[in-house]
Amino acid sequence: MGPMAIDDENAPDRDGSAEVVRDLRTALDGRWREVRDRARELIDSPDLLPDPSRTLDQARADVLVTMRRLAESGFADAGFAADHGGSGDIGGSVAGIEILGYADLSLMVKSGVQWGLFGGAVENLGTARHHDRYVRSIIDLELLGCFAMTETGHGSNVQELETTATYDPATGEFVIDSPTPSARKDYIGGAAQHARMAAVFAQLITGGPDEEPHGRGVHCFLVPIRDENGDDLPGVTTGDCGYKGGLAAVDNGRILFDQVRIPAENLLNRYGDVAADGTYSSPIENQNKRFFTMLGTLIRGRVSVAATAGAAGRKALTLATRYGLVRRQFDGPDGGGEIRILDYLGHQRKLLPLIATSYAVTFAQNELTAELHEVQALLADGDDDEELAVRQRELEADVAGLKAYATWHASRAVNVSREACGGAGYLDENQLPIIRGDIDVFTTFEGDNTVLTQLVAKELLAAYAGDVQGLDAAGWVRFVASMARDVVVEKTAARQVIQTLLDSSDEDLEDSSLTDRSTQVRLLRAREDHLVRTCAQRMRRASDEDEDAFEVFNAAQDHLLKVGHAHTERIVLEAFVEAIADCPSAPAAELLGHVCDLFVYAALEQDLSWFLMHRHVSVERAKAVRRGVNELCAQLRPHAADLVDAFGIPESLLAAPMLEHA
Repeated sequence: MGPMAIDDENAPDRDGSAEVVRDLRTALDGRWREVRDRARELIDSPDLLPDPSRTLDQARADVLVTMRRLAESGFADAGFAADHGGSGDIGGSVAGIEILGYADLSLMVKSGVQWGLFGGAVENLGTARHHDRYVRSIIDLELLGCFAMTETGHGSNVQELETTATYDPATGEFVIDSPTPSARKDYIGGAAQHARMAAVFAQLITGGPDEEPHGRGVHCFLVPIRDENGDDLPGVTTGDCGYKGGLAAVDNGRILFDQVRIPAENLLNRYGDVAADGTYSSPIENQNKRFFTMLGTLIRGRVSVAATAGAAGRKALTLATRYGLVRRQFDGPDGGGEIRILDYLGHQRKLLPLIATSYAVTFAQNELTAELHEVQALLADGDDDEELAVRQRELEADVAGLKAYATWHASRAVNVSREACGGAGYLDENQLPIIRGDIDVFTTFEGDNTVLTQLVAKELLAAYAGDVQGLDAAGWVRFVASMARDVVVEKTAARQVIQTLLDSSDEDLEDSSLTDRSTQVRLLRAREDHLVRTCAQRMRRASDEDEDAFEVFNAAQDHLLKVGHAHTERIVLEAFVEAIADCPSAPAAELLGHVCDLFVYAALEQDLSWFLMHRHVSVERAKAVRRGVNELCAQLRPHAADLVDAFGIPESLLAAPMLEHA
């Protein structure tokens, strides 16, 4: 079914417009466009939309039925290696689950927990004994699981989890225990009702024959939690988180363990193993490095959260834009009737910059998904050279940054879209309040956004030092203090398109046109360079004065967060530039160019105080930025319907009475 026809006298010719929409969608869908199209077909039904009138039990039962239909279609196969029972298309698995966000975010989260987190833990942290026994049943939903990492007392600080897994050499078992109330596993998707097994992250405690048992760091264990009737197994106590702010169909719950015994083989032992006599061994000697390597294999979940948040934001903006094209308020000066609200500049300023940012985030997401696909494929093949390790570390930082950037953007886009639809936007029948409730927690799970943005900055300041990962505040401050006085993180322009742009212009930034792509890239790079350099200097000066390490770190945290945001926004822009260069359609590429301009102008406007304060732009240029946003909104207004139609959201999933009775 094609997009809803909208009578818009400001729109371009519809025949040419249809071709542009097609070409824009091709660009947005990228490398995995066929996977996305297949996923669109699978979810093209209004029955999949959330129904707030259902009870929790009904909502949970319905989403599980839908998951079984997806499983029967082979939807989950892509996320697992071919020799484990899947089809081995990592990028395709991310692209497919992203599209679920157009239907029901509960469906995406529930699917992500089963196949991405629980299944991903078995796939990436287990070995042949686990793959052979569990993977196919996870894909087919014969074994329902959950991912039990977060605890009441520890969420972001995974290294300090309190759940213990103590090896008993007398029986060849691990004893899983929650030694304190704060060790309770909390907010765990699937734990309240459906999961039969949990991938439990716990502190492994063991010792060899001549060794006192002691902690070996966090490892992952497969722990059965329910029998076939759904009753808790001995020593396991589960609870239900009940009603939440959204995601009604996800059965979030809590788990407590009281001396629960599991076979030794239930340790997912790719990165650490325990012999029958209790001797611990690992291919990675350093405990910090082992921990971060283990977590690094699980970043697909973080990539998927960013991708699906992007989809939810695009859907909300589509609903709001369509409403803006049919809703009229106040008579025009020519007596031709009331004016479409999207013809007001204020309304354009609400929606069009967010649409532009959605385009930018989608292109960056496509690049990151492709890099994830390549890196994890190489790791699966056994490659472990230093170049790949550096590439993986950079990927993890970029994933952290984009997850924060994309989910913050999606949350804002959904909220603004709700407001842009007035009272109609507050009705559940028009979907926006449901999307708003569901998207809210995306800024928290799979990594708190503030913590992730800080992680990006840390990696930037110490990208060349492989052993910096895992340092506490004191160790990290000492490291920064030891940096050479003239060190500035250098960004090699690996992208040929970007390098060509930078090589082609040495014009002064203040004199060059703001619509010039090299000027845009250089402005965002200059901001990032300045922030990285001054942050390192700020921390070095403080450490030279023998200040407390935590105080040094904490006093610079605002600066660190600014560094992380600036870096990610620069990467997002460069991905957009690459996408324009790769677009084979001249009309579509031209329109994308204007959308990219609006993204940049809006980003500059958001941070004008910084650019002015640090003299990166003049007052006159700052005024030009504000004027430019207005001009670009007016320029893109006739293309508004095309820009959101190109997202390719199935029409059945855009059902909203407000679009019919505006």
